[in-house]
Amino acid sequence: MAERDADAPGDAPRGASSGAPTGSDARIADLIAAGPTLSVEFFPPKTDEGAEQLDRTVRELEPLSLSFVSVTYGAGGSTRDRTRDLVVRLNKEQGYPAMAHLTCVGSTRDELGGLLDDYDEHGVHDVLALAGDPPADGSSAGGDFTYALELVELVRERGPQFSVGVAAHPELHPRSTDRSSDRDHLAEKLRAADFGVTQFFFDADDYTSMLDDLARRDCTTPVLPGVMPLSNPAGIARMAEMSGASFPTGLAARVEAADGAERDRIVVESAAGLCRALLDAGAPGIHLYCLNRSPIVLAVAREIGLR
Repeated sequence: MAERDADAPGDAPRGASSGAPTGSDARIADLIAAGPTLSVEFFPPKTDEGAEQLDRTVRELEPLSLSFVSVTYGAGGSTRDRTRDLVVRLNKEQGYPAMAHLTCVGSTRDELGGLLDDYDEHGVHDVLALAGDPPADGSSAGGDFTYALELVELVRERGPQFSVGVAAHPELHPRSTDRSSDRDHLAEKLRAADFGVTQFFFDADDYTSMLDDLARRDCTTPVLPGVMPLSNPAGIARMAEMSGASFPTGLAARVEAADGAERDRIVVESAAGLCRALLDAGAPGIHLYCLNRSPIVLAVAREIGLR
C-alpha cells in the first residue's frame, strides 16, 4: 500500500489544500481526491431532546473544519423524511456538504427518483447508495430494487452533479457466501461509484486486506475507513453482531472497568491508534461514527492531527 505524505494532516483545514474544492456545494468525491478528509456520521434524532443534542454537537464540531458529514436513513427507510430535512438543513447552514444515506430495498424507482430530484433542487448532490436489509422474516421486500448497484445507476441517471458512494465491508458482507465472490461484487459496485465508506471495524489489517483484494481486481476507487470509537461497548457490541463485524472484547473490558477521564483516555487512545494506522496505510481520510456526540471526536481528531 502507498504511504501518505507524513506532513499532510494538520497542514490546512480539510478541503483547503491547493486546488481543493470548498463549501457545501463541493462534491465529496472531489474532497476525497484532494484529501485527507475528516468526516462524521450523524443519525436523525427522534425526540426534541435528541434534536437539541445534535444541534449542540454540530456547533461543538465547528472548530474541526469537517470535510463533510453523512446522515443515516434508518432501516427500511424509516427515517426518510427526518433524514431528508436534516441533510437539506446541514447542507444549507454549514460550510461543508451533507451526504444523504439512501436505501433502495422495498422502494420504487418513482419514490427514490422523486427524492433524488428533491435533493437536487435543494443543492444536495452527495448520496451514499445502500441496498438496505430485507425483511427479517424472509418475506419479499417488494419495490423495484434488489442491489445497491441498481441504486447507483439510478443516481447516475440524474446527472453528473451527483457524487455517489457505496458501502464496503472489510470483514465481508454479513450475507456473503465466500470471500472471493464478496470481493468480486464489491469491486463491481465500487467501479460504478465515486468512493466507498466502510462498515466500522477494529483491526487495520482488515482494511488493508480488503484494499489488496480490490487491487488484485484492478479496482482503485478510494474507500474511506469508518471508525467507531468504543465509547459505548454494550451498544456497539450489538451493532457488531448485526453487521457481522468482529468485536474487541479485551478493549471493551478495559473501557468498562475504567471511569471518567481514564475511560475516555482508553477510548480516544484506541480509536486514534487505529486512525493513525489507517492513514499510514494510505487511507484517503477518516470517517468517524460519532453517535451524535462531540467530545470523543474532538479528542481523536486532535490526536491524529486532522482538524
